[in-house]
Amino acid sequence: MEYRFSSRVSQLKSSAVRDILKLTQGTDMISFAGGLPAEELFPVEAVSEAAQRVFRAGAGALQYSLTEGYLPLREQLCRRMADKNMFVNPDQMLMTTGSQQAIDLLVEVLTEPSDTVLVEKPTYLACLQVFALHGLKVVSVDSDEHGMIPESAERLIALHRPKLLYAVPTFGNPTGNVWSVERRKKLLALCQSNGIPIIEDDPYGDISFDGNEPIPTLFALEGKAEKGTVIYTSTFSKTVAPALRTGWAIGDSKVIRMMAVAKQAADIQSSSLDQQILSQLLGFFDLDAHIKLISDSYGERMLEMHRLLEQASLPDVTWSKPRGGMFMWLKLPEGLDAEALLKAAVRKGVAFVPGSSFYADNPQRNTARLNFTHNKGTRTEQGVARLVEALGEFTARS
Repeated sequence: MEYRFSSRVSQLKSSAVRDILKLTQGTDMISFAGGLPAEELFPVEAVSEAAQRVFRAGAGALQYSLTEGYLPLREQLCRRMADKNMFVNPDQMLMTTGSQQAIDLLVEVLTEPSDTVLVEKPTYLACLQVFALHGLKVVSVDSDEHGMIPESAERLIALHRPKLLYAVPTFGNPTGNVWSVERRKKLLALCQSNGIPIIEDDPYGDISFDGNEPIPTLFALEGKAEKGTVIYTSTFSKTVAPALRTGWAIGDSKVIRMMAVAKQAADIQSSSLDQQILSQLLGFFDLDAHIKLISDSYGERMLEMHRLLEQASLPDVTWSKPRGGMFMWLKLPEGLDAEALLKAAVRKGVAFVPGSSFYADNPQRNTARLNFTHNKGTRTEQGVARLVEALGEFTARS
């Protein structure tokens, strides 16, 4: 049979990260591509013990549950959110299959096809897939190391009247940048005055290296959920384990309720078993101490990659030195195409993500994203050496 696929799916591009991950499976490839946490830091024993406690409670643990999510976990998360000055109740929270689903559901309930959404330049590539699937027009706001530039956002709001603004303001993907408090306040005020909801995506905010006072989220700066502008999303994927596929969204109860209705049509509910395991984990495991452990380790790995790149003395190559998160953003010599460089790098046995994948329009092709959390020591040394060798040979031929 000859299948005819819908136009909204046919126009989608496969994720560059997923494609590169396939390439690295079962090989000696050193991958700086995917946003992979370090498996050796997963709290395996604690998760196993939490699962055993769930199963000892009886067969009810395997039954259907609420679309909104396992109530004890929502209550625990409300307390964790309050520690960050984000005050919500369980009716203002929805558990999702990773924060990716939260983004998808928000787009589903807040936009129509052909609506405009504003994003950073560059931005998280998987959100671009979501926006494309829903037929949205994506417009990039000029951004720098301090975040979206308010003057650019204001001009584009007047021009396009967007329905949404999407951002990762803390340790952003792909750049690792952190919005300044001043920028946060200006962009929040701009969206409030124009009635534009903000999706604040915060998967990396807890992974901080400098130990300074955390920068307040946009949600905390606004100070309210009901009739608020900001819908905040986060996930356990980076702090516990990605395989549990558990994220959440908080915001106005009407928005959360509509997301729950859309979720019923999508998957009825996210895994209540995973949510019960996480609830048991939070009850008997010091998650904050674990987050400090992984933050310290990732900070060391970032400094290791930074040092190796410095020692390589690469001409006309600059990179970020992030204060948290999982990624380092490289700017390569002008005129160099990182997608072509990737092919040379793969032949050497190292992979990264070309930066063009993270742009909604007018991509800077001489950019690249490196993940520093999944490798360390010899693997990182070998990977950087292979990348430097590929870059040297590629530029020599260019």
